[in-house]
Amino acid sequence: MEITVYVVVAVLLSLSVFSSKLSDRFGIPAILLFLILGMLAGSEGIGGIHFDDPNLAQTLSIFAFVLILFSGGFHTKWKDSRPVMIESFSLATVGVLLTAVIVGLFAWRVLGLTLLEGLLLGSMMSSTDAAAVFSVLRSKGVSLKGNLKPLLELESGSNDPMAMFLTIGLIELIKNPASSLFSMVLLFFQQMVIGAILGYLMGRLVALILNRIKLGYNGLYPVLSLGSVFLTFWMASLINGSGFLAVFIMGIVMNTVDLVHKRTLQRFHDGIGWLMQSALFLSLGLFIFPSRLIPVLGVSLLISLVLFFIARPLSVFLTLIPNAMSIKEKVLISWVGLRGAAPIILATFPMVAGLEQSDLFYNVIFVVVLTSLLIQGTSLPFVARWLKLDKPIISTPLYPLEYQPVPGMESELTRLVVQPNSRVINQTIDVLNLPEQFLITLIERNQDFIVPHGGTVLQANDTLLALTDPRSLNQVQERFNFLQLEIE
Repeated sequence: MEITVYVVVAVLLSLSVFSSKLSDRFGIPAILLFLILGMLAGSEGIGGIHFDDPNLAQTLSIFAFVLILFSGGFHTKWKDSRPVMIESFSLATVGVLLTAVIVGLFAWRVLGLTLLEGLLLGSMMSSTDAAAVFSVLRSKGVSLKGNLKPLLELESGSNDPMAMFLTIGLIELIKNPASSLFSMVLLFFQQMVIGAILGYLMGRLVALILNRIKLGYNGLYPVLSLGSVFLTFWMASLINGSGFLAVFIMGIVMNTVDLVHKRTLQRFHDGIGWLMQSALFLSLGLFIFPSRLIPVLGVSLLISLVLFFIARPLSVFLTLIPNAMSIKEKVLISWVGLRGAAPIILATFPMVAGLEQSDLFYNVIFVVVLTSLLIQGTSLPFVARWLKLDKPIISTPLYPLEYQPVPGMESELTRLVVQPNSRVINQTIDVLNLPEQFLITLIERNQDFIVPHGGTVLQANDTLLALTDPRSLNQVQERFNFLQLEIE
């Protein structure tokens, strides 16, 4: 029996990894393929695995989602997100509330639910999933112009606590109609404030510990960071704060400071994040019974259309009224509101609470998520191109060297491209009079690598790997107009 379990887990995880290649090739969100794999392996699929325990499903989902949120925060660049902080948090709060109300009112009318039940259904599907968005764009070699990418990343990472608060609050109102709405609103602000403060403090504290503890084995640093994520989530929950917001902000803070083994830690948590995504969606796929989706298919598709074409666009345009973003940008933000992990996770809460309509909620939300991933996910690159808000992704090649930042050292490894109109073309490095703190360590030319010396002649489209501090980098940029690229 135990061997069978190991084999099943190995096969499902391996298939989920291989399915990501299909995602890269055809632009289908990987999490959609994970869900389908789970359904095929379930009790009504070819795998015949019976999984019908909402408490276990919820526990596994929260465990995975905590790590996914931290990984997202740990890869969020605050210097890019800070200019759109107000817009992101507005969409994550007011936008989520508007979406929940519009979808909830529609569900109330078409499903014959009570008003509170309709609003509960709308709340559970009100948050977005940026990971699905950018995995689709990356598979098609497309990125987004301007501040759209950081705005969507920050919104998706911070809107889950709002959706969870609405979900838990409405479940409480349904079970105990005498509950005070005012006290629930106060509880929301308390959870957000405590979660944000604790996340910031823990991010600073964990970074300080990682930099000073000097462990004997490098492999222990990821273990320590992993433990700190769950500790932060537990502490926030213990003092009535939002654990999800706390771990997300903790990740953002840790990415803003000089951190020993930062690149190793980011790669570790990126791998953990993918493992949790595949495990999460496989288990949620196992939890669904396809035969139960058929009776609600029509009304679920109708709710999907209201969500895609009415609720999300209205919430975006109303929330961003004070912002000077163009109509095209707001249209794209409206369309990229993909539904992912959070709605299906939240759909397990009414089941655990024993609500009468819990099965209906889960089945409807499952169809809505599938529809969102299939329609919005696959069409996203074409919509971005149609609105002329796309830009190509310049991939980072595998370099034969790697730079490990050291806390306290100002210099960083920077990737610069010699543009065709640069005046350094056909010049040797020794005549450029570069600043002392600007060292060219490697040159990439026509997919080949050159170790430079003073007599090396620079050519158009050369990519330079330079170790430099910010001041020297600015001086070189002003003089030679290099194009700076990111190093992933």
